[in-house]
Order: sequence, then structure tokens, then C-alpha cells
Amino acid sequence: MSRPPDTPPRALAAEIEVALDAEIDVAIVGAGYFGAFHYDAWSRIPGARIVAICEQDAERTAPLAIQYGEVNATLPIYRDLADLLNAHPVTVVDITSPPSSHLSLIATAMDAGTHVICQKPFCGGLTGAKEALAVAARAGRRLAVHENVRFQPWYRAIRRALDDGAIGTPYHIAFRLRPGDGQGADAYLARQPYFREMPRFLVHETAVHWIDTFRFLMGEIETVSAQLVRRNRAIAGEDGALLAFTFAGGETGVFDGNRLADHAASDCRRTLGELMIEGSDGTLRLDGEGRVFLRRFSHVDERDVTFAWHDRHFGGDCVHLCTRAIVEAWQRGRDAETEAGLYVRNLEIVEAVYRSDAEGRRIRVASA
Repeated sequence: MSRPPDTPPRALAAEIEVALDAEIDVAIVGAGYFGAFHYDAWSRIPGARIVAICEQDAERTAPLAIQYGEVNATLPIYRDLADLLNAHPVTVVDITSPPSSHLSLIATAMDAGTHVICQKPFCGGLTGAKEALAVAARAGRRLAVHENVRFQPWYRAIRRALDDGAIGTPYHIAFRLRPGDGQGADAYLARQPYFREMPRFLVHETAVHWIDTFRFLMGEIETVSAQLVRRNRAIAGEDGALLAFTFAGGETGVFDGNRLADHAASDCRRTLGELMIEGSDGTLRLDGEGRVFLRRFSHVDERDVTFAWHDRHFGGDCVHLCTRAIVEAWQRGRDAETEAGLYVRNLEIVEAVYRSDAEGRRIRVASA
């Protein structure tokens, strides 16, 4: 099975000899539904201290400023990131605001000499992401994408099982995305209403998580074939996708996703769906409860693959796990797994998906 090398030539930060100090002062941009998880994540990283917030809506942000401020003090809230950084020199800026703001915020942060972690969809797509890479290269600062699904504990457990040879030679990976949150005229309004206006939705915003996770588990994607559909006419973009992949080692993969149907789970947002990997010696299966099962070849019964995890916030506490992994890599002077120079490959694959659907044919992704 072919896997991405630890330090590919395109890894921007590999050329930047910068490691973070043990003590980290952090400014967080944004305070929306998902951004709130970032505050909790940073609060549990040893040596990290949230010092300020950048957010337009001070009223919405006030509870977070109180909760994560020091004793008898609330975090200061700024509307402008440049003003915040002038008043509070920080080590890292964590950007959780909408994609349209990413590039300008990255440039402002890098001008002030800070490293940046940025949520996805990263800079709104491939063009903005490449511009952000150029900004980081000129500044000599680190830039990583907060791509957290690969850090969900069940995927780390599956990766360990693959590395241990649990299913022999992997043949095929398949994921069925079924969060069940996309039905009706009020779809997505409760949590992330901007989903409704995205002209590119399911692949650009959601399936990109599993494009990245497929690469983490199976290696580099070489070709894609896509069929996209919009089932809920209340939204602008596609909400269903059938994607077929081939990998560099000859393995195959399928992402079968729609946001209208659900799956068997006590919380459909825990895993958002179900995964299976088949190999020469057996099969690994993830269910909606975050459980992983191994069935040996020619056997009927499955056995549990045991691993520790916490059912906290989103995806088995993956926001914290992702943030911590980025920080620990940087403190050791290494690339993070989701360093921006590595992550841009996911966006090239996303572009190939949309091109495949538009042209009705299989597309070979440009060589990495």
C-alpha cells in the first residue's frame, strides 16, 4: 500500500526552521458554532494561553470571553485582527471564521510574525490556498489547516490496525456519509446557515474531510470519477455525491455521501456515517457509535478493535486532538500532518471531482 511520505517535497514548512516555544499565546478569530470547540481545545493544551478574540459580534462572543478568560478577567474582544496583534503579540493565530476571510487574515497574522492554523474550507479553494502558501513562504511562518477528521480516534485506531497488518494487503475503502441533517426548507439553519448559500457544498465543505482521511489511510489518490446531485432545492449547492477513486498502489475507494439520509447511530454527527476497508486477510468496519470491528478472512464473526476515546464535543474530541497534534509537531520543529503545503493536494483532488462531474469522465489528478 502506497502512503504519502512523511516530508514530501511540497511540504512548505520543511524549509522553514521555526519551532514554537513551550509557552504559546493564542488569538482566536471567530466565535461561531464550530469555532466554540476551538476555545475548549486550546484551553486543554499544556502551555497554551488564549489571550484575545477577534470577532465582529461582541455580544455573541461575550460568553466565550468570560469562560476562557483568566480569574476575574474576560478576554479582550477586537473587531480587527491587526489591532489585536498590535496590542497582544501572540505565537499562533487560530482562524475559525468563514472561508472568504481566510486569506486576508493569514496575511495580517503573518505580517505580525505569527504562525497560523486555519479552518477549512481552506481559503475558499485551491486558488486562495496557493496564495496563502506564497504569503507563508515570504513570511517564513508556519501555516497548517485544521483538518480534524483524520484525528478522530477511530481513524487513528484503523490506521494502527492497517500498519499492524490486521487485514493484510488493503484492496478497497468505502465510506457512506449519512448525517441526516439536510432535509427540509430549514436545512442547516440551526448550526451553520452559510451552508445553504454555497454554490459548491457537499464536496467542497464535507467530502474533503474524507478525501484527506482516505489519503491518510490508503495513500495517494491518482484518479477520480464523480457524480454530484442536489436533492434539497432549498440550498444552492450539491448535497449528494458518488465519488470513485484509485490510489497509487492500485487500491480503490468509494465515497457515497448525501446529507439527507441518516445511519444507525445514537448521534448521527459522531462519525457522520460508516466506513469499511477490505483486504487480503480481512475487513475493518466502523459503525455510527465510533466502534471498530475486525473480521478475519473466511470468518463470520467480528471482534472489537479496542482503543480509548472521549465522547466530547465533535467527533471524539478531534478538534482538541488535531490542534494538539499541530502544536506538538511544530514544537519539535517538524511539519504537522495537515501543514498547508501538504493539504493543498486535497484541494487539487476536489477540483478534479468537480471537473469529473462537469465533463462526465474519469480525471487523473495532476502529479503531486
